[in-house]
Amino acid sequence: MSKKNNSNKSIDLKVLISEDEDFLKLMIRKGIEEFMESEMAEILQAGRSERTYSRTDYRSGYYSRNLVTRVGEIELRVPQKRNGAFSTQIFERYQRSEKAFVAALAEMYVQGVSTRKVKRITECLCGHEFSSSSISRIVKKLDADLDAFANRRLEVEYPYLILDARYERVRMDGVIKSQAVLIAIGVNTDGYRSILAVELAGSESETSWMHFLESLVERGLSGVDLVISDAHPGLRKAITKVLPHALWQRCYVHFLRNVLSYLSKKADKSCFEELRQLYDRKDLDEAMTDLAVWLVKWQDKCSRLCDFVEENIEETFTFYNFPTKHRIHLRSSNLIERLNQEIKRRTKVVRIFPNAASCLRLIRSLAVEIDEGWLEGQRYLEMKFLVQHKKEDLKSQSKPNPKSAA
Repeated sequence: MSKKNNSNKSIDLKVLISEDEDFLKLMIRKGIEEFMESEMAEILQAGRSERTYSRTDYRSGYYSRNLVTRVGEIELRVPQKRNGAFSTQIFERYQRSEKAFVAALAEMYVQGVSTRKVKRITECLCGHEFSSSSISRIVKKLDADLDAFANRRLEVEYPYLILDARYERVRMDGVIKSQAVLIAIGVNTDGYRSILAVELAGSESETSWMHFLESLVERGLSGVDLVISDAHPGLRKAITKVLPHALWQRCYVHFLRNVLSYLSKKADKSCFEELRQLYDRKDLDEAMTDLAVWLVKWQDKCSRLCDFVEENIEETFTFYNFPTKHRIHLRSSNLIERLNQEIKRRTKVVRIFPNAASCLRLIRSLAVEIDEGWLEGQRYLEMKFLVQHKKEDLKSQSKPNPKSAA
């Protein structure tokens, strides 16, 4: 009988939700308002109409405030007190990226490059005041934390380093320019991912990448065994100069995209598929053996492609020099590509940043949130496999060569 009663209750609840589209909004509004009432009681050291010796202030009615939530915009009754404003944690808990997002939109509004849509968004997210002083308040709270993040010491070693850049449009001296956002992600000796740096540069020149990498080294970057990136010439030269002892892995995804430019639409698809499968081999020797077979098979039909592959593919096989358990994560820069997708999702709303500072602020804010999530989340790689792999390499190198002894 108890099971039947519980079932009927759940059915009634579903009916109630389906019949009233605003049911969830009502529930959330009630919950938030009750939370604010409890906050107010804690601050005043007294409940509503309660007489206590510890009371610090008195209530003074309510004011309306909109809050954007996942179920839509909710109008709230926010309690007030007589002496000073009531600062509720509900409104203080905006994430850094939300504040940076609001700041960028608000700057656009103040500088006269806004639209009605921008105005509506900023009204919803940060109230009805759009003065320079209100923007400054938002920015000051963010910049201190972001500067600390950007300049923090890198206390542990990062065996794996992934580098990439994306471009954003920024208004500079009245002209819209494309600015490179340089990004570095590291995997430390405990196997956790971390966003090490996010910087803005005019382009992906060798000088820009060298300055970027040198700043990482100055902050303590060490122990880099492998750098993963695309084949940008400036980046490659900078890696060689700043991190000469690290191996370089050319992202195989970028490489295969380049391969497609050598294949016509009418080309045999098995040619590309067989090439892609070379990245699933047991070890480097097997991959190189199968590569030789592939080159012989397709040389006559796709000579230009075979020449390109033969000249460049070994740069994409560096991951075979590392533990088998890590290889799927090391053969491409997909980790940083996923970060770029999240950045794009946020920056495409702004479209053109009012200045370089607002662009860097939003992207760094998002980076801080993602970085914190990574450090609090699951381990990305088990680094014991790398330690074991290095020990085996040392043993094999220390063994005498029978041929040389003879």
